[in-house]
This record gives sequence, C-alpha cells and structure tokens, in this order.
Amino acid sequence: MTVDERAARQVAEQARETRWQRPSFGKELFLGHFRIDLIHPHPSGTTEDRHRGEKFLEELRRFTETTIDNAVIERDAQIPDEVLKGLKDLGAFGMKIKPEYGGIGLTQVYYNRALMLVGSASPAIGAMLSAHQSIGVPQPVAMFGSPEQKQEFLPRCAKGEITAFLLTEPDVGSDPARLGTTATEDGDDYVLNGVKLWTTNGVVADLLVVMAQVPNKGITAFVVEANAEGITVENRNAFMGLRGLENGVTRFHDVRVPKKNVIGKEGAGLKIALATLNTGRLSLPALCAGSAKWCLKIAREWSGERIQWGLPVGKHEAVAGKIAYIAATAYALEAVLDLSSELADAGSHDIRIEAALAKLYASEKAWLVADELVQIRGGRGYETAESQAARGERGIAAEQVLRDLRINRIFEGSTEIMHLLIAREAVDAHLSVAGDIIDPDADRNAKMKAAAKAGGFYAKWLPTLVVGKGQTPAGYTEFGPLAKHLRFVERSARKLARQTFYAMSRWQGKMERKQRFLSRVVDIGAELFAISAACVRAVQDGNPNSQVLADAFARQARIRVDELFEKLWKNTDDSDLVVAGQVLAGEYAWLEEGIVDASIPGPWIADSTHHESAAANVHRPTPR
Repeated sequence: MTVDERAARQVAEQARETRWQRPSFGKELFLGHFRIDLIHPHPSGTTEDRHRGEKFLEELRRFTETTIDNAVIERDAQIPDEVLKGLKDLGAFGMKIKPEYGGIGLTQVYYNRALMLVGSASPAIGAMLSAHQSIGVPQPVAMFGSPEQKQEFLPRCAKGEITAFLLTEPDVGSDPARLGTTATEDGDDYVLNGVKLWTTNGVVADLLVVMAQVPNKGITAFVVEANAEGITVENRNAFMGLRGLENGVTRFHDVRVPKKNVIGKEGAGLKIALATLNTGRLSLPALCAGSAKWCLKIAREWSGERIQWGLPVGKHEAVAGKIAYIAATAYALEAVLDLSSELADAGSHDIRIEAALAKLYASEKAWLVADELVQIRGGRGYETAESQAARGERGIAAEQVLRDLRINRIFEGSTEIMHLLIAREAVDAHLSVAGDIIDPDADRNAKMKAAAKAGGFYAKWLPTLVVGKGQTPAGYTEFGPLAKHLRFVERSARKLARQTFYAMSRWQGKMERKQRFLSRVVDIGAELFAISAACVRAVQDGNPNSQVLADAFARQARIRVDELFEKLWKNTDDSDLVVAGQVLAGEYAWLEEGIVDASIPGPWIADSTHHESAAANVHRPTPR
C-alpha cells in the first residue's frame, strides 16, 4: 500500500487523544511549569491493595525460587510446559484482571513488582506475562470491551489462556497508515487476510488482538481465536536475547471473525492501541528496573570480591564511578516506575507523557547499566553463565541480561518513535493555539484566527517563564538537602519551554523535521522527570540512604541536562544530514570495499501478499 507522508501523519494524529481532561505533571513540565504538587505527596494504594499484592508476591517468589531455571530456558530457548502450567495455576496470567472475572486484581504498582520479580528469574517469562496482560487481550477488553466481551474473554485470560497483540507487519512498523491486513464484512462476520510479524506470544497464544483495515472505515481491533481455520503460525522467530520468547509470523487467510468480536467501534483500533499502551507501557520499565537492581547486586558483590593491585576493584576510582552510576540509576528507575504506577492507580492524572517517559528512560538507562556491569566483570562479563559454571565459578549471566535488555529500546515503540510521540504531546499546547499558522493547507481566515488565539495565549504564558520558585534560595526547603535539585528542575523546565518556543518560532512548519532537536528536548524532560521522582521518593521514604542515592542521581542527571541544553544549538545535525544523503546516494560505496558480506541472501522485506499459507503451522498449544 502506498501512503504519502502527509496521509500517514494524519492517521497517526487522528489516533491521538486530543483532550487533556485531567492534570498531567509531564505536560506542565514541558510547558515550563514545575507542578510538584501533582506528584508530592503522590497517592498510595489501600491497605487491601497492599495485602493482596504482598500475598501474591510471596507466592510468586516461592515459585520463582523453586521452579524457574533461567539456564534451562536460555539453553532450550523455550519456557518449559511445567513452568507455564505452574504460572497458570498461580494466577499469574490474571494478575491485573479484576477478581469478578477470575483474576487477582493487582494494582499497577504490585503488577510491576511482580514483573520485576519474575523477570529477574527469567526475562523471557517477564516478557511473556507483560505482553499477555499489558497489550494482549486483557487490557483493551477491560478498557473498551462490551460487558459481553468482558464476561466471555477475561475469565479465560485469567485462567491462563495466553494472548498476543498483532499490529506489526513485514512492511509496516510505526507507520500504521500502510497496514495491509484487511477485514472485509461478510454477513455476521468479518473475513481477515494478511500477515503479522513479531507476534509476541503468537506461537503459543489462545487468543489474539488483531489490528486490520476495514475498507472505508479504518483500522479496527478484533479478538480472534488463535485456532480459527485459516490462521497459520509460519515461523517461530529467534532473537539475540529473550531466547524463550514465543514470537512468530502469523498469516490470516480468509479467517472468519464474528462481528461481536470487534473491540470498541470500527475505525477505533489505533485509538484503542494507544490508550492501552498509556498504562501498558509501564510493564517494560518494571522489567528494566528489575534488571538494574540485579546489576547493582552483582556489581556490589563482585567488586568487593575481586582484588587487583592490592585493592578490591570497587575501590579503584574507574570502577567506583561505574558502581555509583549503577546504584543511582537503579534507584531513579524504580522511583520513576513507582511514581508513574501510583498515578496510574489513582486514576486522577493523565499519565500519557509520564508513562512514555518512563518507557523511554528506563529502556535506555537499563541498557547502559547492564553494559557497565559487563565492563566491571571484564572477560567474565562477556562469558556465558554456563561456561563460567563449567570451569568452576559462579555462573553470572551478565551478557544475557545485556542481550535481553536490548529489545526494550525497540519494543512497544522504538526510542526514536518514543521521542517523536512525546515531542508531539510536549508541543500540543502550541499546536492547539497556533497550528493553523504553520499549516500549509489552512486558508487565510483560519490563519488570522489562529494568530489572534496564539497572541492571547502567549501574552499570558511567556511571562510565566521569566521567574520562578527555582530562583529563590528558600524554594522547596521542605526537601532539605535535595531542595537544590528541585530548584534546578524548576529553572530548567522554564528554560526548556523557552527553547522550545524559540525553536517553533524559528522553524515553524519545519519543526517536525528537526527530529534530533526534538529528541534532545524530550531527553531533557525525561531527566527532569527522573530527578523529580527520585527526590520525591527519597523524602517520602524518610531513609537517609535514599537521600544519598537521590542526591547522587540528581548530580549525575544535572550534568546530562546541561550537556543536552548545549547540544540543542551546538550540534552537527545539518552536516550529518548532508553526509547521510550522500551515503544513501552511493557516493561513499568505495568505503565498503575490502570486506565480505556474509549475510544470508534474500529480499530485504518478506512477501506479505495475501494468499493461503504453504508453511507448516508451528502454533504450539500450552498445557491448561
């Protein structure tokens, strides 16, 4: 399907939630308003919620310690049937499903803690449970399904029928306007045809959420029985990490789906997907935070045990700096996760920006943390745990964690796409009042109205960016020694808003092309959000050690913020764009001489035309 750039953007824009009906700390931050009152003190769950959550975590911990063997899953590239059966019996596939539908009904906070726990035992299991409950059938049906759909599907999910989410196609990633899978009405059914790629859980799924184009009505979400006639899982994909992940290629050929299985309305599929991800994205930060905590444990133990030049390696400054980075970052990642989750549970905040920032920040920082651990471990960091154990040492799977974490920078929106998504929300207030001024399709009358509207908005908004609480020595004194970091956040938020306004004034309609500039704007916002979360958590903990970690993190993050501000205007973006264009034109092909390309021959993108499958079905039912 051929779709021009403007049409693709329109599809994405129509899928956005355009209203801001509840307060948002992230939205205000990008507008230059440091609304600490929105996150401090942040809400906490009820006693009943905590009791239910702690009871389940205790049961899950016993199961992970006695039944899950990460080495076996890594070796066999498959989660054993007895482990899946045990997880189902435990209720792990219904953690977020309400008790009235047979689930456990954990809050977002405790669901995330459960993912951290099970993900530390096996990242592949963490990914499976996350995909099932965060983007699979339970979440969209709970949010948008009819009462009948909830009664039909949620109890099945809670009992352990595994689910998957099918959006991506061989030629369609983050550009859903080109979606090729179709759903054509035929009596009381729709007939699905198409191919879906990277269907996490798709190889073992019992139920699927499938996104397909209904002609003239748009992308629509369906619940589909995985064993329906015409569905073929053509391949189980293999990856550099998450070796136990049941991810595949699924082909639909004349698959009949009852109309009653449409989730929400026809054409609302992308809106449903994005709304589902607003909270669902918090599962990946949970897995990332759990990995960072494990990296800290191993770094601490190893760096105190390994002696070089008469000292434990952790006493040498070069390694000590890495340990401090790991500890401070692990603390901040959990603070960001807990804060975002508490806000999600409370339901009184719009967390679309906070959840997206948490996913972006955690996936990037956890990867760096794991890389630092591999470096601290030296040759042992590059060696597999199995090899270490075979020669008589403790088997530490640092290289596996590094490989497993890498996908999180791609899952559920790549880092590049997350930057653009958050940037769009960050400048929403500006586009709301001044969008028609820079819209080439807007007529003169629309531009005049927009200019008047923008004038009124900026006359009130710009003065708020001149001075603030961050400039007074007495600002945020209730945070004690951490107050100076919150004053920095307040000043930086206003500075960021000013820089964003200047950029929009300078580039206007070309702003959307300045993707690296927008990425830095978002990264600054992410660091400011993380500093805020860490400081708030430390004060609410009342633990002196927490304040030390929050202070260490804030000091590190402030340096990164200053560097990002510098790079907003001093960078090589323009020259890099020129060089990239020349590379794509083949002007530097000579630089590739003198090597051998050992790639396996084949087309860059597999054929996804509609036809009956000729492949063997590798769908694998799991034990009930």
